[in-house]
Order: sequence, then C-alpha cells, then structure tokens
Amino acid sequence: MQDNKAKLIGLVVIALLAVAGTGAVVMLNNREPTNQTSEAQDSTTTTEHANAKSTENTGNSYKDGTYDADGSYRTPGGAERVSVKVTLIDSTITAVEVTGSGSGESAQYQELFKDGISDVVVGKNINEIQVSRVSGSSLTSTGFNNAIETIKQEATTSA
Repeated sequence: MQDNKAKLIGLVVIALLAVAGTGAVVMLNNREPTNQTSEAQDSTTTTEHANAKSTENTGNSYKDGTYDADGSYRTPGGAERVSVKVTLIDSTITAVEVTGSGSGESAQYQELFKDGISDVVVGKNINEIQVSRVSGSSLTSTGFNNAIETIKQEATTSA
C-alpha cells in the first residue's frame, strides 16, 4: 500500500513538473534523484546536480570551522548511516572525512565512497554540493547529502 502511495505521489510530481515545463528531478522507490534532462552518467564517476536541490542559505555565509553530522539512507538491506566531517573556510570545503557503520556489501560501498569523496567536494562551495554517485556508490550519497544539509544549518551565520 505504501509503495503504491509513493508511486502515485511520484507520478503526480512528474505530471506537475511536465505541466510547468521544467526539467524534472524525481525520486522514486527510495532511489536517489536523477536529472531527467541530463545525459547518461558513468557509474564510476561522480555527478553533482547543482540544480537538484535548492538551499535556503544561498545569500548567507557560513562560519569557518570544522563540523560533524550524521546522515542516514536506505539500502535494500535496511537503514544505514554515515558520519561526515567537513572543514569550511569562506563557505568552501577544504577537508572532508566520511566514516560508515555498514557491514557486508554496504561497508564495501561506503569504503568506495570514502575513497573518492575528497576529490569531488574539496575546493567547492558548500552550496554547490549535491553528490549523486562516487566511485560507483550511489546510495551512500544520500546519507552524505543529508549530513551536508545539517552542517549547513549548524554553520549558518546571521546576515
């Protein structure tokens, strides 16, 4: 029943976006967003979707410092979690560290993600980060993106 409800919601969102004439970003069946207007992605590279998710803090800056947050995500085997630590200077990520709690296949994907994430986000403005796939790991990205959103909230400075 809940699966049918999710599919119905997804179809309604697609229909609304089609009517509005915009590029669609769709999330179905707990899979990560895919940009319907982009070309096919190489599964071993990382693709960032700057337009995939708007952020509330585009006009504010972030406090320099090191921040930690956890992000959760679902896999076919159940719920998983990653811990993310980033260092920000002038709203730019200068260092990143990811630790996972997965076992078995999830642990393998978390390791692949950890090995490749630095090349993707270091040197980028935190508002431009929306990771979808790193070294073949796509589900871990959801947990990472959730943690980044928490870090943005913690690091926000008042205007």
